[in-house]
Amino acid sequence: MQIKSLYIASNEKNVGSLFISMGMMELLKRKLHRVAFFRPVIYDQNCEDYNTQFILERYKLDMKYEQCIGFPISYVEEMLSQKKEKELLNQLIEKFKELEKSYDFVLCEGINRDALSATIAYDLNMELAKNFGSGYINIIGAKDKEVKDVYEDLLIENEHISLASNHFATFINRVSKEKSQELKSLLQKSDYTTFIVEENSELSLSTIEDLIEGLDAKEVFVSEHDYNRTFKEVRVAALSLDNFLEHIQEDDLIIVPADRSDIILGLLGALHSSAYPNISGIVFPFNMSIHPNIEKLIDGLKSFKVPILSVETDSYNTAKNIIKLHPRVRVNSERKIALALGEFYKSVDVELIEEKISHSFSDIMTPQMFEYKLFAMARADKKTIVLPESEDERVLRAAEIILRRDVADIILLGDKDEVRHRYLRLGLDLSKAQIIDHRDSELLDGFVEKFYEMRKEKGLTLQASRDAMIHANYFATMMVECGIADGMVSGAVHSTADTMRPALQIIKTAKEISIVSSVFLMCFETKVLVYGDCAINQEPDSKNLADIAIASAKTAKLFDIEPKVAMLSYSTGNSGWGEDVDKVKEATKLVKEKAPDLFVEGPIQYDAAINKDVARKKLPNSKVAGEASVFIFPDLNTGNNTYKAVQRSSGAVAIGPIIQGLKKPVNDLSRGCLVADIVNTIAITAIQAGQNENSSC
Repeated sequence: MQIKSLYIASNEKNVGSLFISMGMMELLKRKLHRVAFFRPVIYDQNCEDYNTQFILERYKLDMKYEQCIGFPISYVEEMLSQKKEKELLNQLIEKFKELEKSYDFVLCEGINRDALSATIAYDLNMELAKNFGSGYINIIGAKDKEVKDVYEDLLIENEHISLASNHFATFINRVSKEKSQELKSLLQKSDYTTFIVEENSELSLSTIEDLIEGLDAKEVFVSEHDYNRTFKEVRVAALSLDNFLEHIQEDDLIIVPADRSDIILGLLGALHSSAYPNISGIVFPFNMSIHPNIEKLIDGLKSFKVPILSVETDSYNTAKNIIKLHPRVRVNSERKIALALGEFYKSVDVELIEEKISHSFSDIMTPQMFEYKLFAMARADKKTIVLPESEDERVLRAAEIILRRDVADIILLGDKDEVRHRYLRLGLDLSKAQIIDHRDSELLDGFVEKFYEMRKEKGLTLQASRDAMIHANYFATMMVECGIADGMVSGAVHSTADTMRPALQIIKTAKEISIVSSVFLMCFETKVLVYGDCAINQEPDSKNLADIAIASAKTAKLFDIEPKVAMLSYSTGNSGWGEDVDKVKEATKLVKEKAPDLFVEGPIQYDAAINKDVARKKLPNSKVAGEASVFIFPDLNTGNNTYKAVQRSSGAVAIGPIIQGLKKPVNDLSRGCLVADIVNTIAITAIQAGQNENSSC
């Protein structure tokens, strides 16, 4: 029997049910279009269930909140105490079956066993999973437990599950690194499918948003990026400034009265000094206000501020309340989410899970599914991507997400101390990134000589070569050419010309490709199409157009999109004439000669290429019409305007431009790009790099 649902449950609180649900939802959404989330029992009917709302928002599920929940604990306990178990089960099964009929897969998350009254000797989660026909995933918490105790818990619990339900897998969560190997050795004696997830202390750190919510704190100075800042220790400033500065540590949260202007100014000075650690925030007790002159001074700082909050309580009770905060992973906590998912993927055997699910996957591809697919492909053959624009905050934030999700290794160019100081001030962790100062690197002389040899016949002098290599984009491009990095992403700060010129001069085009071009991956609600060339070549001739089509088809295939190429024109088949139509006819002919196995049609109008009803009338015998996946525009004017019109009018997500035709991957960003755009482009560049493993140096 094929598994169409999974049920996640634990017997105790704070073992990471949301973490496991999030990881499993990631795996499911990679392959399935419509996935439902169901929480049979929630804590309170008067407030929205946190885990349910998180999954709904994070994964943009096509569901209403009411569809995702069953009944509150109070109702469940009342039914069980009245011995109405069967009636309760039927009510929940009815809700579940409605979802099962409407969705490809249902992921269920049970409430922890400890939440139910101890007088009820009834394993509700197990009974529900059995009646739902779900695979059962149990979570065992290992924090502060001995290895032997964890192993015995696993044996007892799993034996019970195997007798009562379809046991899918066990997650042992929050295992310390010191105990991980010992536990793995014991598990070799077990036949159960078990995954060990090691404890990551940062996931247990509270954020500024936790503090605001938990203590009802007022925001004095808080920027949009400060909410996700984490803090490690809480320190009360009770000493003089001279002595207190000796005690601050990295990521401290400082409690200081607002009238201690000396301490406040000292902390801001320490933040701007590379000689002191970077604190994460400041809290004023007693709801005190700072002096207007100090407020004016802080407000005038252009960068590197820290969040400042105020609370009603005194310093002692404020510190006590902060220590008691319950840290949460929130929908907007991109840093924590990236870290959590990175830990999840390091711990699980994805292929094994997918094999066990044994589901007939739909061929529908949503934007979210495609993004997950990109990450999975990049992670499977991890590459190193160099980012020459470390001065840009968006690049640093994207780099952290890539590293935390284990998608690629990152090299940043710039002064090591400056880059480190910059990302620490932003509250980021880029310790896993390699930082190279291109202006003072041992690689510089070799790169200068190599570039000189490449271009001396074109009049390049040795000094001009050195001047070029001091430019971050030239240095980064040479790193790719020499195999030190596998790909480069630039353009958040630099122009397209600044990004592409070094690539054309150093890396050059691939064999049998006469032109460098670009495509956009257009992610619609249920499919992904390829548009080319919409960014680089203004008026390609028929030969260039054919090469663009072949390169675009290869790009499509790289991302598991079956290439069916439409060579677009204002006429279909032989219905039109003129120079523009002839160019497309000749290009189509060349594509068929160069790539005889490729499905291609042209000239063809857009409506005939994408709409099956139109295709049946205009080209009834075509293998491409109505089913095209790759659209080649005759010129830049048409392509650029079309992709933007489609993007804005349909809500499609446009990923790109993706540069194609180079021997090794270099990709250009828009200077108005978002962090998500950079993340996707890095993943795409890493995937492209998997095609070429050769080094030229």
